[in-house]
Amino acid sequence: MLTRRFILKATALSVALAMAPTAFAADTIKVGVLHSLSGTMAISETSLKDMALFAIDEINAKGGVLGKKLEPVVVDPASNWPLFAEKARQLLTKDKVAVTFGCWTSVSRKSVLPVYEELNGLLFYPVQYEGEELSPNVFYTGAAPNQQAIPAVEYLMSKDGGGAKRFFLLGTDYVYPRTTNKILRAFLKSKGVKDSDIQEVYTPFGHSDYQTIVANIKKFAAGGKTAVISTINGDSNVPFYKELGNQGLKATDVPVVAFSVGEEELKGIDTKPLVGHLAAWNYFMSVKNPVNSKWIADYKAWAKKKGMAGADKLVTNDPMEATYVGINMWAEAVKKAGSTDVAAVSKAMAGISFKAPSGFTLKMDEKNHHLHKPVMIGEVQPNGQFSVVWKTSAPVRAQPWSPFIPGNEGKPDTPVKSK
Repeated sequence: MLTRRFILKATALSVALAMAPTAFAADTIKVGVLHSLSGTMAISETSLKDMALFAIDEINAKGGVLGKKLEPVVVDPASNWPLFAEKARQLLTKDKVAVTFGCWTSVSRKSVLPVYEELNGLLFYPVQYEGEELSPNVFYTGAAPNQQAIPAVEYLMSKDGGGAKRFFLLGTDYVYPRTTNKILRAFLKSKGVKDSDIQEVYTPFGHSDYQTIVANIKKFAAGGKTAVISTINGDSNVPFYKELGNQGLKATDVPVVAFSVGEEELKGIDTKPLVGHLAAWNYFMSVKNPVNSKWIADYKAWAKKKGMAGADKLVTNDPMEATYVGINMWAEAVKKAGSTDVAAVSKAMAGISFKAPSGFTLKMDEKNHHLHKPVMIGEVQPNGQFSVVWKTSAPVRAQPWSPFIPGNEGKPDTPVKSK
């Protein structure tokens, strides 16, 4: 009898212990944060991890979601594209996250996409990209080409933008720069720009010697009014901009418009020689409005409380805003759906709006999983901030399938799983 009672107690105890983690997990909603905290992309992605944690803390301070606190699960795929897929699988199968906020480069997004589709996970992707994708398992909170690249080049060709006639397309060698430049080349041709007036150059991730390339830009610019369109990603931006300064290539001679350089990337550079060079985004830290002022102050206060180094000097940028908007929209959709179920949340996301730090109320499109976003072009200032020189008067609807890529006519405006 004693033995039987002992066995029963032991069994009950082991069952209780086995259930304890599950019971604890049921008190929280796990949220994946998938960003490179080491390697070539850490310069850009670390701040997105910080912003995700800030947004999660803010939501938890207001009572969480569905009566539960959000529990972040942070992983570091270390700028290693196959590792992104491994970490994504870990988040979905082992950590059982309800949603993931992550990726910067398109190659990292392409790496994890089959995992999210296979396991029916949900990814929020916060960075401008090349389009040509529309997955039911992804919400794209960064810009499509018609919300960044095309308006930027139109601006460069305008009188206000300097009336550029020749274009030097310089990018990191992977899918986003190559596809964006394919779109831009077709767009420029439609505007009468000859092939001989377009030059395309790519460098590997982590490239650091831009001496010859900047010299070649100067030579190319001798043939007429030239602008550089930069799709360089990650820490290679630092040596590129330093080399522009070294060779005295001023914005008044050859303006550079960047699609992946914001306040965070300029932090480590003497920006005085770069004054007047441009970036195209959907948000800049320098925009003046009460929502932005409060967001920046709250973020710095949070960072100070967390003991983060240089908390008072932290900057905000476009992908950070897109991260923040995405997390808040997802939380709202979960409340609306009454569940974290992927299909229910995806349905609830359609048409959700959020008053963003950009000063615009952003809306998730009812059909295409992309945000309606304003477009802004900013000029580098001596203090590393941007002065907005041009912006749209209202948010622009995204075109995931660019009309400048043959075969895109008639492609569905609703998400379908990739083949």
